[in-house]
Amino acid sequence: MTPTSLLAAAAPALPHTDSNGRLLLAVLLSIGTIVLLITKLKLHPFLALTLGSGLLAAVAAAPFDKLLTSFSTGFGSTVAGVGLLIGLGAMLGKLLADSGGANTVADTVLARTGKRGLPWAMALIAAVLGLPLFFEVGVVLLIPIVLLVARRGKVPLMRIGIPALAGLSVLHGLVPPHPGPLVAVDALKADLGVTLALGLLIAVPTLIVAGPLFARIAERWVGPLDVPAAPGTGTGSASDGPAADGDGTPHGTAPAGTGTGTATATRTALPAAVRPEHVPRFGAVLATILLPVVLMLGKALVDVVVDDPKAGVQRFFDFIGSPLIALLAAVLLAMVTLGRAAGFTKGQVSDSVAASLGPIAGIVFIVGAGGGFKQTLIDVGVGRAVSAWATDWHVSALLLGWLIAVLIRLATGSATVATITAAGIVAPLAAGMSSSHSALLVLAIGAGSLFFSHVNDAGFWLVKEYFGMSVGQTVKSWSVMETVISVVAIALILPLSLIV
Repeated sequence: MTPTSLLAAAAPALPHTDSNGRLLLAVLLSIGTIVLLITKLKLHPFLALTLGSGLLAAVAAAPFDKLLTSFSTGFGSTVAGVGLLIGLGAMLGKLLADSGGANTVADTVLARTGKRGLPWAMALIAAVLGLPLFFEVGVVLLIPIVLLVARRGKVPLMRIGIPALAGLSVLHGLVPPHPGPLVAVDALKADLGVTLALGLLIAVPTLIVAGPLFARIAERWVGPLDVPAAPGTGTGSASDGPAADGDGTPHGTAPAGTGTGTATATRTALPAAVRPEHVPRFGAVLATILLPVVLMLGKALVDVVVDDPKAGVQRFFDFIGSPLIALLAAVLLAMVTLGRAAGFTKGQVSDSVAASLGPIAGIVFIVGAGGGFKQTLIDVGVGRAVSAWATDWHVSALLLGWLIAVLIRLATGSATVATITAAGIVAPLAAGMSSSHSALLVLAIGAGSLFFSHVNDAGFWLVKEYFGMSVGQTVKSWSVMETVISVVAIALILPLSLIV
């Protein structure tokens, strides 16, 4: 038994009301309170989720002296299962950014692509970089490339900008080791390797539709755009522009005042990294990025082919293909193939790795509080009530998870909050599922968490300002693109569930 499962099993269910109606009221009031605290009072999601858990227990008639145990158990189990992976993913992404490895991938692909293939090349670049990078980091790295390509190639900005954004967003919502899918995998006890494999299977056609194909429609809807100056070259302080909310996503609440920004508002940029003396080779960068993917997929494949937990081969792949070991191996390799190859000293490599941990503190606390809220939902019996309702109404668990995530995403603007809450509510439905179906439930929730980003989402303002668009243009492009991703993904997931 893993430490996560031991923690999850430590807390008994809370005494609570037997009325399903009162449980439904408790859920609606707690989620409504979380929404209001985040969107209206601009309270940090960590505090909002903590307070929402207390309200949930109170309305469900659960004793407060046992609430703390339930919440802290969920917090601890989630951080134990997800926090280490988020930290390792951040280290890998930071080394990729600081070493110039991201530019190596972009330059190599673009150098071999003609003008007509540029949208597809940008989608490919975003997808490759999107594996280890958080969304806003990927945006900051890709935007200068997008603007440079649009200016030099005289290509409409939307035609290559949308594929780049779609590549980052699809990977962020559907493919581990991003925080959203990791949280759902942990909550639903899904197999990470299977989720990764199915996530990539769903991500490819989704990216094709929402990226290069939708880009031509968005180009007509938005109209011609002037190519803005590269990020960070505008006048004024970099802190004047919008920024993502620190949970590593295209989500969160819009920063105060961004609603009145103009198309020429100052754009944000990451702090200047150590300038690399050399550029890492493309093959080394690609191998480093794909190493954890290959190891986790290898574990999933061996589990299916060998199917004997006592066999030495399966035990070996279970070890090297576990998410913690796979990501740890990638980080250690990156310190050599990216850091040292870029001419960094040992101290500079250490500094780069250390600098990656500060920005993710907010992510870990939000994810942990979401785990506490999820455990409270489970312990007061909400999951069992939802399971009974789904059975009575004959609602597909996949569709239910998607719909719940959509509603919370629209209300809060937070993909993380949407994923955590939806996963907690439908967790009992995954108890009797096969590994493939529980993985598809993770993907359905992830797809729902991307639905229609709008003004309560920091990612909305990030894209608006970087591309120099009006609010209406951003809705026609970015918001609709996010909706296309969500709808296409669930449209692929539902029929796939009948096959696997």
